[in-house]
Amino acid sequence: MTTETYRDAWGIPHLRASGVRALAHAQGRVTALDRAWQLEVERHRSQGTSAAFLGAAALSWDVFARRARLDDTARRCFTALESRDPETADWVRAYVDGVNEGLAEGARRAPEFTRTGLTPTPWQPWNPLGIWLGTHILFAGFPAKLWREEAIRHLGPEAVGLFATDGPGTAGSNGWLLSGERTLTGLPLLAGDPHRFIEAPGVYQQIRLSCPEFDVVGLAVPGVPGIAHFGHTGTVAWSITNAMADYQDVYRERLRRTGAGVEALGPDGTWHRARRHTETVEIAGEHPLEIEIIETDRGPVIAGGPEGLGTTEPRRSDDGEAEAEPANDGPRAADGADAQQGPPAPDDESCTGGAGGNRVVAGGEAEADPQPQPEAAAETALALRYPPRVTEDLGFSSLLPLLRARRVTDIDAAFDTWAEPVNVVQAADTEGATLHRVAGRVPLRSEANRTRLVPAWQPGHEWHGWHEMPRAGLTDGIAVMANQRGPATHLGTEFAPPHRATRIRTLLDERPAWSAADLHAIHTDTHLASATPLLDHLAGLDDLTPGAARLRDRLLAWNRRMDADSADAAAYAAVRGAVVRHLAAHPAFAALTEVPAYPEVLLPWLALLPRIAFALEHLLSAEELYGVDRRAAVRAAVEEAAAGTPAGPWGATHRLAPWRALPDEQPYDEPGLSGDHDCVLCTSAVAGLTDLAARGPAARYVWDLARREDSRWVVPFGASGVPGSPHHRDQLPLWLGGELAPVVTDWDRLEKETDV
Repeated sequence: MTTETYRDAWGIPHLRASGVRALAHAQGRVTALDRAWQLEVERHRSQGTSAAFLGAAALSWDVFARRARLDDTARRCFTALESRDPETADWVRAYVDGVNEGLAEGARRAPEFTRTGLTPTPWQPWNPLGIWLGTHILFAGFPAKLWREEAIRHLGPEAVGLFATDGPGTAGSNGWLLSGERTLTGLPLLAGDPHRFIEAPGVYQQIRLSCPEFDVVGLAVPGVPGIAHFGHTGTVAWSITNAMADYQDVYRERLRRTGAGVEALGPDGTWHRARRHTETVEIAGEHPLEIEIIETDRGPVIAGGPEGLGTTEPRRSDDGEAEAEPANDGPRAADGADAQQGPPAPDDESCTGGAGGNRVVAGGEAEADPQPQPEAAAETALALRYPPRVTEDLGFSSLLPLLRARRVTDIDAAFDTWAEPVNVVQAADTEGATLHRVAGRVPLRSEANRTRLVPAWQPGHEWHGWHEMPRAGLTDGIAVMANQRGPATHLGTEFAPPHRATRIRTLLDERPAWSAADLHAIHTDTHLASATPLLDHLAGLDDLTPGAARLRDRLLAWNRRMDADSADAAAYAAVRGAVVRHLAAHPAFAALTEVPAYPEVLLPWLALLPRIAFALEHLLSAEELYGVDRRAAVRAAVEEAAAGTPAGPWGATHRLAPWRALPDEQPYDEPGLSGDHDCVLCTSAVAGLTDLAARGPAARYVWDLARREDSRWVVPFGASGVPGSPHHRDQLPLWLGGELAPVVTDWDRLEKETDV
């Protein structure tokens, strides 16, 4: 079998092979050559081994990944895939073989390997599944349930609605579908932009995959074969947005130690054996850390243990090194009858079976376990239940059918086996057919599970089947999804405000028909509708100092566009940030400033100031806010902003702040940005904390069903993950200016690189 690698003017790989398996191998190989460092970082993150070369800064994630059993879940899902869908499993193996073929050469090109001393090691066939799971484990926002638990405890149940908005770690997207009746060609258009943390290298890889069975262009996830989220086969195209569904649950667990291990109190009132073992986390430059891994019948324990929350979380010792509280391996008393003995878990180091079993002592003789003694109450830990851990299915059986799709009906059927993340899918084909549906797996369970932590020892919180995925149509030839409430409303709790979706719809309705070349104007719109409540409060203020009055009048005359060159936008942001800080400092919220004993990786969801920043519109509009004098807070904020240094343009402080696993030795001077969190051009900062934008459009695309060669795309940086490469950051000017690069489909316009 032969494969050919071509490149376009932007260095984007176009791969052509004699068969599906050879093409997967070529995709893995070219990704390893272009993005070896990114691949190894993501693989190690999925395994919980990244601190071994990134140091203590990566420790919290590694501990979470191990305790959540990400790598083990990926292994189980791949084993099940081999049995259920051997063709896809073999295709994944071919991709991994390609990665392994290109990894050594890719590592020689990437300076990060030398800087960290990391040596690439062979990939295993389940690693792509682990990368997919690690990338999306936080998409359903289960940490928001920890926040709601704290908010309800301190403020009451109404706090859930007041603070309900997409939070600090949630990913979202814009996506819109135009039927042929709304286009100049008479055939559909798809367009949009996924919003994620901006990473360098980028989270999406532009690529073309061609073989006798299919010829697809799209945005791949590096480390995962095929094209999952955004693709165009020539006759059908598809795209996704985050449906904001809730499909993960967090259970409060009562655990106790016995001589045989750890037990968890179940909803039947019986103590059941939990699976337990220890693992060692290596940390560059520090002593290794031993952690305890526990899994109950609900799922892996991600926080706490038999001794309670906070007792097994990594912390810094006096000399700066990481350490954990020692676990008590002796018997621990608790109420409740013992469960029946069961077989030992394959990875259980005690190898003694369930409660009431015997321990093997020196000489091979058995001695009876001491029976646990009753005590008033067991301590609490948190267990995470997530679908692929239950079903052993990550939805990879969708990937080949997507590549082979010819019509909307094929896309629809492919997404029937989709698992996670739960997405809204839009698709269209060259016959004019369209699709607007939700895809994924959401469990049927009690309403309480969707909102907050639930007690594992009480009945009524079990999963019992799966929701049927809803569908929706187009209105006047248009469908828009921007993470707002829509077809997935009954599947989630928190959604994005409607501003982006409403604005996109308004702009699209300004023309009777659109072309692919015109849609970039939608991507870059900067109107900020969520400014209204704060500006309304400003309009009601009087008795201001002269400087504050001038600032108020200036903002009331502002066009509400968050343009990078706008000093008015910067002035608004300064007032908004001051309002957020004044509200966060109010005694009514003081209890929410205490840092709970949760893993560090989950704490961004519990920070008060970002919660107030993202919910500011609700908090300023509510009829009452826990006795907070919002008028006084706004007055103090505008006086503070007026007395401060005059703001320059918005882009002077609202600058791109991409995440890098390893900081650059010579940092780039990242550019200033237009946009804001609730603009269509969604470049998210955290008001009151920083104007730097860590989140934004991780790609932009326009799929044209009339002529695929008229489609467009762009990513924030470039096709290469190698610093110094001509294609490392060559798309950044396009991305900043709202321009899109052409999708080249003519092989004669491409430069041939290799034959394999």
